[in-house]
Amino acid sequence: MHFPEDDNGQMLKAMHESGIDLTKPLDVDFFLVFDDRRDAESALEDLTAQATEGEVELNFNEELDKWELIVCINMLPEYDALVAKEVELNTFAGQFDGQSDGWGVMQHQEGDDEFMDDEDDDHDHHCGPGCNH
Repeated sequence: MHFPEDDNGQMLKAMHESGIDLTKPLDVDFFLVFDDRRDAESALEDLTAQATEGEVELNFNEELDKWELIVCINMLPEYDALVAKEVELNTFAGQFDGQSDGWGVMQHQEGDDEFMDDEDDDHDHHCGPGCNH
């Protein structure tokens, strides 16, 4: 496979080398960052009102000392589609004094069985309201 020599291409190359199947849709997290909480909340409200595809989540990122809006979209991880979505979301964030801060995927995706818990494990964790993972 050929990967462009930029950050997005290198991310796809690293994903491919780690064994992620780039021919199947993945949950891709796009990160938008804002200095001001009100700007981030306004962006979140606008995305929600637009019924934007995917899921959105707002958190305070202590490492960056910024508000981070995560937009999770299930899509094929194709270079052109990723770049187009990143540009679109950066333009959107700019309307609220924010900017794109890249994208990523969790290595474990639906259908993966490598990390499945043993069914007999009595200590299974089941996420509920307020769970942050």
